[in-house]
Amino acid sequence: MTGWTVDSPQRLTVDDPVTRLDVRLVSGQLNVVAADGPARIDVTRVGRRRVLIDHSDGRLTIRQERGRGWADALRWLRSVHRYPRVDVSVAVPADVLADLRLVAGSLVVSGLRRNTTADVTAGRITLMGLRGSTSARITSGPVEALGVRGELTLETVSGEVIVAQSAADRVQAQTVSGAITCDLDNPRGSEIRLTTISGSITVRIREDSDLSVRLNTASGRITSGFPQVRTSTFPLANSEGVLGAGEGKLWASATSGSIALLARPVDDNEEELP
Repeated sequence: MTGWTVDSPQRLTVDDPVTRLDVRLVSGQLNVVAADGPARIDVTRVGRRRVLIDHSDGRLTIRQERGRGWADALRWLRSVHRYPRVDVSVAVPADVLADLRLVAGSLVVSGLRRNTTADVTAGRITLMGLRGSTSARITSGPVEALGVRGELTLETVSGEVIVAQSAADRVQAQTVSGAITCDLDNPRGSEIRLTTISGSITVRIREDSDLSVRLNTASGRITSGFPQVRTSTFPLANSEGVLGAGEGKLWASATSGSIALLARPVDDNEEELP
């Protein structure tokens, strides 16, 4: 087992193989990127609480030091928004398993190819070019997924969900209070499920998409750029229809909010994603 205690800005290289990354930070900025070569850690900002780094049996663990005892724990819970901020960037092989957790701040993850879990209490999550199974949850703040494939699960209590340039096999996004915006790249055979209690849903798909579509809202209106998707308003607003061969599924539901299904023209020069 190898360990480091970081109390000032520092760059570290882990020469041994890394197959799993676990990060637990309280307040600050966390960037995780896939890169060739050995794992590298760049700590550019450290507060009063040191950053503890351990590597054992392929698992790389990064965490922010906390106080000990119940008194320190209670003080931490009351003052998390004033907790010393740290800024950490990590470069790891693309095939690592990643479990990333941050109480308050910004989390950015890009290029990983296997399972990725991201959890932020208050702040922002940005996911870029991920593969495999991706799960992101934020209590307060937005979550954004760009160019993500594989299986994608996004959840926010209070905040917006944005999915763009996605060809994921499975997309599940839900908010309690917040809008959902999806720009999907020809999701043939995909399963897309979008749910919000209080907020609008906007979905844009290519005109040549193959989807079985079902949209419904308890309080709001539904608009569609596809004549195949027909809308009724009694007893609740709902729309159903089949686009192309209907190989995939799109299901969107809003309790209080409108739903818009938009058609994106097909670019003759646009390449199909593998």
